[in-house]
Amino acid sequence: MIDQVRPADLPAWLQAQGARGVVLDVREPGELATAAIRADGFDLFTIPMNSIPGRLAELDPEQPIACLCHHGARSQRVAMFLLQNDFSRVANIAGGIDAWSLERDAGVPRY
Repeated sequence: MIDQVRPADLPAWLQAQGARGVVLDVREPGELATAAIRADGFDLFTIPMNSIPGRLAELDPEQPIACLCHHGARSQRVAMFLLQNDFSRVANIAGGIDAWSLERDAGVPRY
C-alpha cells in the first residue's frame, strides 16, 4: 500500500519513518523552472518520471521516499514503481505541488 500524504502532513509522515527522508520530485525540467520547493527537513531529488527506471540506483531503498508531481497522478505511478522494485517506505504527496503551494508554501507558484 502506498501512503497518501498531504503536503501539510509530510513532516509527521517523515518523522514516523524514523529516518531522514527524501522528496522525489518527478516533474519535467520546465515544470521545475516554473515552480520548485525547498528542502526543509528532507533531502530533495529531482528525477523526471520517465528517467526513474534508468536512475533507480541513485535512490536508497532503505530511505523513506515521498513522491511529488503537479497534482499527484505521476507521483502515484512512480511510487507504485518503487514499491514493485523493493522500496518499502514510499508515499505519494497527494495534491502535488499545487497542494504544496496551498498548504505549505504560498511562495511556490501555482500553474
